[in-house]
Amino acid sequence: MTNQTNENPIPIDLDALQSWMDKIGLESGPLINVNLLAGGTQNILLRFDRGGKEFVLRRPPLHLRKNSNDTMMREARVLEALTATNVPHPKFIASCDDTDVLGAYFYLMAPVDGFNPANGLPQLHASDPAIRNRMGYSYIEGMAALGAIDYKMVGLEGFGKPEGFLKRQSSRWMQQLESYASFDHWTGFKELPNVDKIVSWLDDNLPEESVPGILHGDCHLANTMFSHDSAELAAFVDWELATIGDPLIDLGWVMATWADEHTAVVGDIKPWEGFPKLDELISYYDECSPRNLDAVNWYGVLACFKLGSILEGTHARASAGKAPKETGDSLHMMTISLFDRAHRLIAKN
Repeated sequence: MTNQTNENPIPIDLDALQSWMDKIGLESGPLINVNLLAGGTQNILLRFDRGGKEFVLRRPPLHLRKNSNDTMMREARVLEALTATNVPHPKFIASCDDTDVLGAYFYLMAPVDGFNPANGLPQLHASDPAIRNRMGYSYIEGMAALGAIDYKMVGLEGFGKPEGFLKRQSSRWMQQLESYASFDHWTGFKELPNVDKIVSWLDDNLPEESVPGILHGDCHLANTMFSHDSAELAAFVDWELATIGDPLIDLGWVMATWADEHTAVVGDIKPWEGFPKLDELISYYDECSPRNLDAVNWYGVLACFKLGSILEGTHARASAGKAPKETGDSLHMMTISLFDRAHRLIAKN
C-alpha cells in the first residue's frame, strides 16, 4: 500500500492504520481515495474511504509539541461526549492511545458535509444577505446549545478545573505577555494600549461564578463549517482548546473576533453585508440561553486581552528572528487593535 496521493506524500503508515482498523472491526478492505487535508506544523488531517464508509483521521504534527498527545485525546474525548447532543460537531468514530500504531495518539471521525466560511463563501451564501444573516444566528444557536450541556451527564467530569476559572484568567494572560521579555528586541508593553488598565478592570469587575459548562475555547467563524445547501451551522471544528469553565467565554470570543465599525471580522470573510451586528448576536444568545449576560462586556474584554496576548507571541518571536517579520508585524497590529477594542468595551460598561 503506497503512502502517497497524486500530489503529496502521506505522513501516515497506511498499512499500520489498516491493521489497527481490522483489529477493532472498523469496516474491511483497502483504504482508498486517501487525501491529505492538512499537514506541516499543523495537526494532520487525512480523509479516506474504507468499506463504503468515509473517515477523517486527525493526529498531531510529525514533530510533536509538548502535550500533543494529551491534546489529541482531549479532543477525542469531548467529541465522543457530544455524540448524543444537539451541538453541531464532527461525529466521533474511534480513538487510539497506543503510540506504537502511528507514532502518536490519533482519532477517527466522520467527514463534515460543509464549508469553512474563512475559505470563501459558496455562490448560494455569497449571493444572498439573508442567508448570511441566518448563518450568524445559527452560529449562536450552536454556541448556546454547547453551553447548556450538563458536562457531568455526558461523561466530562474532571475534564477541566471550573472552580475559580474566571479569577485565574487575567493573571494567566498577563503572565503570557510578560514571558515575551525573554525574546531579544521585543518592544514590550510600550506599543500596547494601556495593558495595566485592562488587567485592573478585569480584576475589579470579575463576574460571579456561574454554572460550569463546556466551552469550545476558540469559537470564531474560522473554526466553523456551514451546510452547503443552507445557512445552518454544520459543525464547530478544532476542539483542542475545549475545557470546562464558563461557557460565556465563547461568547466573549465572538465579541473579540466579530466585525465592528473599527475592524473587519477575523478570517476576512467576504461579502460581510447581511451578517448580524454584534449587538444582535449578543441579544440572540440571551434569548437562546438562560445564562446571565449582565457582565457580558467582561467576557469580551477578556477575549480581546487573551487573543491579543497569544498573537503578540509571534511578534515577539519575529523580533528575535524566530518568525517571519511580516507575519509578526501583522499580528502585532492585530494585538493593538484587540486591546483598543477592549478599551472600547470597558468604556461602554
